[in-house]
Order: sequence, then C-alpha cells, then structure tokens
Amino acid sequence: MNRKNIFSICLFLALMFLTFYTIFHGNDMRYVWQAVREIQPLYLGAAVLTGLFFVSAEGLMIWYLLWALGGSVSPLSCIRFSFIGFFYSGITPSATGGQPMQLYYMKKSGIKISDSTVVLMTVALIYKLVLVLIGVGILIGWYPSLCFYLQEYVYLYYLGLFLNFVLVAMLLFVMVSPKCFRGIVTGGESLLLRLHILKPSKTRTQKLFDMADSYHKAVIFFLQHKKHIAVVIAFTFLQRFSVFFLTWLIYRGMGLSASSMISVMLIQATVYIAVDMLPLPGAQGITELMYKTVFSVIFPGAYLTASMCVTRGINFYLLLIVSALVAATASFCGRQKKQRTLSKVIQKPPVTP
Repeated sequence: MNRKNIFSICLFLALMFLTFYTIFHGNDMRYVWQAVREIQPLYLGAAVLTGLFFVSAEGLMIWYLLWALGGSVSPLSCIRFSFIGFFYSGITPSATGGQPMQLYYMKKSGIKISDSTVVLMTVALIYKLVLVLIGVGILIGWYPSLCFYLQEYVYLYYLGLFLNFVLVAMLLFVMVSPKCFRGIVTGGESLLLRLHILKPSKTRTQKLFDMADSYHKAVIFFLQHKKHIAVVIAFTFLQRFSVFFLTWLIYRGMGLSASSMISVMLIQATVYIAVDMLPLPGAQGITELMYKTVFSVIFPGAYLTASMCVTRGINFYLLLIVSALVAATASFCGRQKKQRTLSKVIQKPPVTP
C-alpha cells in the first residue's frame, strides 16, 4: 500500500470519528438503540440486499458493455471490479481513486485497456447524467417540497446539481470535440505558464490529451451501440433509485407510515445530489448532518438518529467493509499468482545446448 492510500485511509478514519462524535453527542443512546432494535428483520434484510444490489449493478453494466465489445469476462468478475471501485472511491476525496484501481485489476484479468477505459468512462458518464436528470426533475416537479425539507441546505443542493451538470457538460464536450479540447488545454496551459501559476510538465498535458482521446472513443462506442447504451441508462435509473428505496425500507421497518414511499425516496435523492461532488472521502460528516436536518420531519424523536445510523451504516459503511474484503482478497490472490509464476520460472530447468 502506497503513502497516498495510507493518507486517504487515515483521513477517512479521522472524518468518521469526528462525524460519529458530532452526531451522537447530546443524544441518549439508550433510546436510539431501542429504536434500532425495533426494526423488523424482514425490512432490514431487504435493505442489506438492496445495498449490495446497488454496487453489484455497476458490475453488471460493466459486464454488459464488455460483452457488447466482444469480451468474455464473467459477470462475477465484473461485480468484483465494482466493489473494488466502491472501496477506493469511498476512501478518497471526490471518489477519485475508484476508477484507476478498477482499470488496474481489469488489466490484470486480461481485459484490454482500451476496452476497459471506454466501458468505465461510459458507465461513469451515464451515472452522472442520470443523477443530473433526477436532480432537474426534482427541481422542476417537487420544488416547494424541496425547499421545505432541505431548509438551509437547499443551496448545497443547487451547488451539487450545478457541479454535476458542469461535469457532464464538460465530459460531453470532450467526447464530441477532442481537437477543440486539445486547443483549449494547450492555450490555457500556456497562459498559466506565463503567469507562473503552473510549472512546465509534459506528463500533465499528455494525460489530458489521453483523457480526451479516451472519451472520444466512448462517443464512437455510443454511436455503434445505441441499444446497449439505452439499456444501461434504464438500468442506471434502477440502480440509483434502489439506494433511495433502501431508506424507505428502513422507514417501514421501524413501523412508520405517515410519509409516502415517493416522498422518502425523493428526500434521500436530494441528499445524494447535494453531497455527491463534495471533496470529502465518502462525503462523511456533511451527509450525516444533512440527513438529520432533512429527515427530521419524517423520523420522529430517537427514530431520526437510529434511521440515520442504520441507513448510512448499510448504504455506505457496510458496503465499504464488504468492498474492502473483496479488494483485499483480489490483492492477496494477485500476489499468490505472481509468486507461483516466479517459482515456476525459478524451478524451470535451464535449456541445454
């Protein structure tokens, strides 16, 4: 494990400690624990399965697109890539560590880097696009309720939606016009160099050019596989709403029924959109604080903190633990395979002339 990963894990643990200290401070945990114990096992089990489906769904989309490219990798292997991505995204700011590690393990599994790059970029773009569409839909059709539930956090929602929209627009621009993007990068870098804001770097420019080329390849992939892209978009909507549905399962599991399923799911969606682009590992801290504000009308008394602990515990911390185990197993198996290969090379008798 390199220093960057160690730093990310330490930052993650520090944020987790501060988050739970802030959330639990001032609460009578006896009542909170009692509320947790009242959750019906059937709903709790369904919530856990829904959380596992959320991560596994990305793996199924990766497998489907690789299959469209003629790949022969198994769905189970692709689900493993998805959990690895979830783990490294969860411990790094703005989820920047997930995709590089997915590319690394996909390459080790024999998948061509050109195929894996296009597929992962396609999945990432559609993921963001669907989130923006959901956010715009909430803004247009649910605005009064949005302001009522989010209160002072409504501006954070605007920021999150805006940042996601800008990212999607930038990625689409890079995909459609890579040559124009190259010109902007070159011109912008020259200006920053003259202003002594940046230092000369060949690798930085080349990385941006490579990114533009990769996304342009995704455009070609879109045009050649329109039906497959339509399926992935529909499945991404299902994936996104599954994690919102998880909160409603906890709500019903606590025996509450005053609010509708749609209301609970839409409130949870606003939280995800607001914190999705924030530069914090797993959006820790702000997610929990925002949850306690927006759901204060939905979950009464001790049920509020209890529901937050269970919901966040399943849709993030439990999935992170499962993902860590998958990543550790993949790393261990990789080292074992490398050692076996080296031992075979050492034991191989020399060729006599």
